[in-house]
Amino acid sequence: MLMDYENLAKKVLSGKTPNREEAHAIISAPSSDLMLILNASFKIRKKYFDKFVQIHYLINAKSGICPEDCAYCSQSSVSDSEIEKYGLVDDKTLLKGAQEAFEAGSRRYCIVISARGPNDYEIKRLSSAVKQIKKKYDLSICCSLGLLNEEQASILKESGVDRLNHNLNTSKTFYEKICSTHTYEDRVETLKNARENGLELCSGVIFGQGESDEDIIDICEELNKISPESIPVNFLNPIPGTPLEKLTLMTPIKCLYLVALMRFYNPTSEIRIAGGREIQLKSLQPLSLLPANSIFVDGYLTTPGQASKDAHDMISDMGFIPDVKGSSDSVRKEVEVRI
Repeated sequence: MLMDYENLAKKVLSGKTPNREEAHAIISAPSSDLMLILNASFKIRKKYFDKFVQIHYLINAKSGICPEDCAYCSQSSVSDSEIEKYGLVDDKTLLKGAQEAFEAGSRRYCIVISARGPNDYEIKRLSSAVKQIKKKYDLSICCSLGLLNEEQASILKESGVDRLNHNLNTSKTFYEKICSTHTYEDRVETLKNARENGLELCSGVIFGQGESDEDIIDICEELNKISPESIPVNFLNPIPGTPLEKLTLMTPIKCLYLVALMRFYNPTSEIRIAGGREIQLKSLQPLSLLPANSIFVDGYLTTPGQASKDAHDMISDMGFIPDVKGSSDSVRKEVEVRI
C-alpha cells in the first residue's frame, strides 16, 4: 500500500482513527519513509503537546519476591536474574526518591512495587507516604502496584495519588504467551477500578516480545478505546535469566515506527518512551521525541537508564522544552473519557 502519511495525520487530527491497512503500512514501511512518518506523527503531537516533554522518575519500592510469571520481567517467579530483592521500603526512602525526582526536573514521581497486588498494609503505608510527599513537593504521583480493587483505588485517590499505572503489555490474543498467573481481563478490570475512583490512567505496552503485527495493531486499538492519560511504550530488554532472554532486538527504525503508530492511534494521550529505549532505539533515541512527549530518567526497576542530565541535554538539543509544571496536561480536560 502506497501511503500518504500527511493525509493520515490530517485524518487523525479530524478525529478519525487509522484503519488496519494504514497501520500495517506504517509497520512495514521502508526505512526511506522514516522522516515522512515521524514528521506526520509530530504534527499530531505538536497540536496537543506543543514542544513540551514531561520527565518521569521511578522508584522500585519493593523488588523481586513476585508470585506472577510474566515472561519479560526479572522480578517474576520464573526469573533467575540476579537482582536485589527487598520488601516495601520505608517512608524515608520514598521521600528521598521524591526529592531526587524533584531535583531531576521531573513532573511525575512513579512508585512501583513488585507484587500480584498490594496488601492492606502496603496500601496504608504507601498512602501515608504519598500524603507526606504531596505536602513537601510539587509532584504528580503515579503508583504501579499490580492488580487493584475498587476499595484500594479509592484509598489511593484520597491519599493524593494522581495516576495509576497498569500496563496491558500486549494484545489480548498474545497475553497468554507471556503470562499465565493472571489474565488480560484482570488488567482491564484494574484500570476500570482506577478510573471509576477518579484516578488518571497510565497503561501501555512492551514491544518486541515475539508478538505479530496483528497483535501490535490490536493493542494500539485497545488503548485507543481505553483512552489512558498516559501510554508508556516499552521495548523488551531481554534480561538474562528471564524466559525472553534470547529474543532478538528490533531495529531502531522499527521501534520508531511503533512509537509513531501509537501516536496515530492515540493523538491526545501522553506517550512516553520507556523501558528498553536505550538498548533498542540506540543512537536514534532523540528522534522518538517527534511522536512521543514524555520520558523516564535515571533508570527503571532493575536496569539502568539514561541519566537525568543527558536526558535534559537530549531534549534541549532537539529544540524541545522540559514540562516541569504540567503545562501539557490540560489537553486531557477536553477529551472524553471512554472507559
